[in-house]
Amino acid sequence: MGESKAALEWHGSTLLRRTTGLLARTVDGPVVVVRAPGQALPALPAGVETVDDPVEGRGPMQGIAIGLAALSDRARIAFVCSTDLPFLHPAYVRRVLSALDAEVDVVLPHAGGHRQPLAAAYRTALAPVVAGMVTHGQLKLAMLFDHCRVRRIDDAGLLADPRLRALDPELDSVLNVNEPDDYRVARARPAPEITVQRFGALASGGKRGPTVVEAATLGAAAAAVGLPLDRHVVAALNGDQITRDAEMPLVAGDTVAFLSADAGG
Repeated sequence: MGESKAALEWHGSTLLRRTTGLLARTVDGPVVVVRAPGQALPALPAGVETVDDPVEGRGPMQGIAIGLAALSDRARIAFVCSTDLPFLHPAYVRRVLSALDAEVDVVLPHAGGHRQPLAAAYRTALAPVVAGMVTHGQLKLAMLFDHCRVRRIDDAGLLADPRLRALDPELDSVLNVNEPDDYRVARARPAPEITVQRFGALASGGKRGPTVVEAATLGAAAAAVGLPLDRHVVAALNGDQITRDAEMPLVAGDTVAFLSADAGG
């Protein structure tokens, strides 16, 4: 790519900010970023943690080992992904996590014609297994799957989930941006369609009804309907998450309700 994927611009945010923000709004537990030695990262959402990979050049196996270890005392399972999945949808994350039960250690999607080990679910108890393999120079992810119980799930299995089928029918969640052309093509796609509603004082002048806009972030959704996202305005995402975070990532199917934060509004 020639530059850090994490810092690539994405509709006014960055790829890493989008990925971490999306996971933070989707999962109940902590979100952890594993960074390379000395790697500078763009701004992250509040509460997202970083851990350092002490050795460069060991690839995703090392990163997975460190990430799982960082979570092992707080979560039984983890969704593991790369930073360059700009179309990752919460419905995909939930579908993959839901398939990891007591009978398996890894849910390995086979989507878009390829295995997706960096858009998969792992049991955090695998941390010492992965670390041991790295120590012995076994750095290929395929080797890990010979040492644990794996559930493979194909396109049909993923899309058996009706919400995922409705919101990401092409499984764009697993499209990554490995090359500059991949990034340019992905960035040129329109932002997702979001439904925006205004309530209270913000709905004056007949503006109460729902409006469909294209927006990849909360800030873009506010701008699309002419609202300043300042201390006077607060947003409710899908009826529950309350936020003013302008870089909160939005995806197809989201509904954003803007309300006056002022007393009596």
